[in-house]
Amino acid sequence: MTLASKTPAEPLLNNILDTLGTEIVSGIIPEGDTFTLNDLSTRFKISRTVAREVMRALEQLGLVLSSRRVGIKVLPASQWDVFDQAVIGWRWKADAQRQLKELSELRFSVEPVAAVIAARHAEKSEAEELIAMAEAMVKLADEGNSEEFLATDLKFHTLILKASRNEMFHALAPSILHALEGRTLYGEKGSIPGPDAVEAHFALAEAIAAGDPDGAERASKVVMADISPCHSC
Repeated sequence: MTLASKTPAEPLLNNILDTLGTEIVSGIIPEGDTFTLNDLSTRFKISRTVAREVMRALEQLGLVLSSRRVGIKVLPASQWDVFDQAVIGWRWKADAQRQLKELSELRFSVEPVAAVIAARHAEKSEAEELIAMAEAMVKLADEGNSEEFLATDLKFHTLILKASRNEMFHALAPSILHALEGRTLYGEKGSIPGPDAVEAHFALAEAIAAGDPDGAERASKVVMADISPCHSC
C-alpha cells in the first residue's frame, strides 16, 4: 500500500512523514530511539492532533511503536513494511545501491517463475499484448526513447506477473518493478538494457504465447541477467 493510501493527503503531513521516514530509515534517528508527540509538535510546529496522525502513519508502516509508558519508539528494520512504496522510496534515499540490489534479487527470484506459470495460463489477449509490447520495446530501444521504453517495460513485466494467475506475484508487482524505475530515478543504470536483454523480451513474449514454459524461463533469465544481483554488489 502506498504512502498516499495510508496517510492523509495534506502536503504538510506528507512532508513531515517524508522527513521522519527518511531519518529513521537512514539511521539519523536510530533503532531504539524514543520521542514524544510533544517532540514532534515542537520540532515541526504542529498541533498534537497532527503529530498523532504522523505517529499513526509511521506505526502503520512498522517504523515505530507507540506506548504511554515509553512514548514513540523506533523499531528495527525487520519490522518495517519494506514493500510499501514510501518505505522503498526512503530506502532509495538512504542507500540506493543496497535497495537496488535487494529489489533486483527479489525480481531475479520471482519473475522467471512467474514467466513459467504465465506460459501455462496466459490468455490469448494477454499473450498478444505481450508480443505487441515487446515489438514496441525493440523499436523504442533502437530510437533511444528511454522514457517510453521504461513505461512499456513496466507494463510488460506487470502483465507477466498478472498472467501467472498468482495473486501474490501480482500484488508484489509495484514493489518488484520499483527496481526498474529506481535505476533511472536514482541514476544507477540506464532504463534501456543491452541488446540481448531487449531481444529476450521478445523471445519471452513469444514463449508465453506459444505455451512454452521452458522457453519462457530461459528468456526471462536472459532479461534478468541485465539486472542480476551481482551487478549491484
